[in-house]
Amino acid sequence: MTGRSRLTRIAGPSRRSVLRERRFLRLWAGTTASGLATWALPFVLGLAVLERSFSPAGLGVVLAARTVGFLAAVPVSGVVADRYSRRATVLWAGLTAAAASPVMALGLGRSAALMAVAAAVSGAGQGACRPAFQALTTEVVDAARRRQANAAITLAVRVTTLAGPAVAALLAVLVDARGLLIGIGALWLVAALAPPAGVPAPRPETDRPGFWGEFAEGVREARRHPWFLAGLGALTAVIATGYSATGVALPLVSRDRYGSEAVLAGAATAYIVGAVLGAVLIARLRPRAEGWTALAGLACYGVAPLALLLPLHPAVVIAAYVLTGIGIELFNVPWFTAIQREVAPGKLARVSSLDFLLSYGLAPLGLALIAPAMGAFGPGPVLGACAVVCFAAPAAAALAPGSRHFSVR
Repeated sequence: MTGRSRLTRIAGPSRRSVLRERRFLRLWAGTTASGLATWALPFVLGLAVLERSFSPAGLGVVLAARTVGFLAAVPVSGVVADRYSRRATVLWAGLTAAAASPVMALGLGRSAALMAVAAAVSGAGQGACRPAFQALTTEVVDAARRRQANAAITLAVRVTTLAGPAVAALLAVLVDARGLLIGIGALWLVAALAPPAGVPAPRPETDRPGFWGEFAEGVREARRHPWFLAGLGALTAVIATGYSATGVALPLVSRDRYGSEAVLAGAATAYIVGAVLGAVLIARLRPRAEGWTALAGLACYGVAPLALLLPLHPAVVIAAYVLTGIGIELFNVPWFTAIQREVAPGKLARVSSLDFLLSYGLAPLGLALIAPAMGAFGPGPVLGACAVVCFAAPAAAALAPGSRHFSVR
């Protein structure tokens, strides 16, 4: 048995905790480093703006360039990771992002164009590693423990996101923004080098279709799973509305209704704390209707715009964001685990690339549209519409075949 069919290969019996497996810990270190590096770049560039070594306009251009690189690389990576080695894809994606970080440091304060190009390359590395990491997880962790593995990975990302600002602020006392950008490059090196080898790559086929043909095979595989298409549509709608409402409306509501940034800081922290709690909970929870439970968790995102719409006490707003954070992890962990379980192994990276491309990849579009919509119609109607979408989209997805268990079997 060779190639993608050897997905049960892992050291140790399945009853043993995945947290005691050296191979998984290496994978965990790599995915955690990539998540921390992805989060850190906007924060570090924000510090550069505060240092006056970078302009706010330049910040917007650089982050937009990173998004373009991400969107361009995700579908390519899905095809490459299914055609060749998932481990090699992670390696080259991480090395690409690592090489771009010192170039951004070199351009800081000197050339916004150089920084934008480097940011696009960094975004490409970030986008390329996401579907490859998803597929590599199935080669490192057996099916019985992937739920625990996915929970451990998302928990690590949430904890680092929670502690990251404080650590970065302390480091900023000792190191300027250029030094921190080089540190981001070091994180990408960890992401590239830490993960273990997966199964051997399949032998190249002489009659393979071209890139678009292989990508189309991934789309056809996704269409075989109605629950996946419905869930992805719900996730995309929730991120485009609820996530955008948080990104745009929360700072305004915190300033205008509550008179300070305290609610903004408290709600952002509460969301991450809730996500940590959700990851811990779902690692142990085994609901009978796993898919419906996950979609109910996703629908909890509607509580966020609803809390911003109503004149509530700040503590209630913060509690709403705790619930939102719990809900998103009640969705994420079963969602990733189901994709890894249900999708054909040789097409997993391509299907995962569709997931990231349509959900998180299109999030900037929602961020770009919600501010003009609030200006045209007012915050109330827009926040109300966002809440309705967040509640209705997962409910509609629950009607799709296979959605109850995220499986058509």
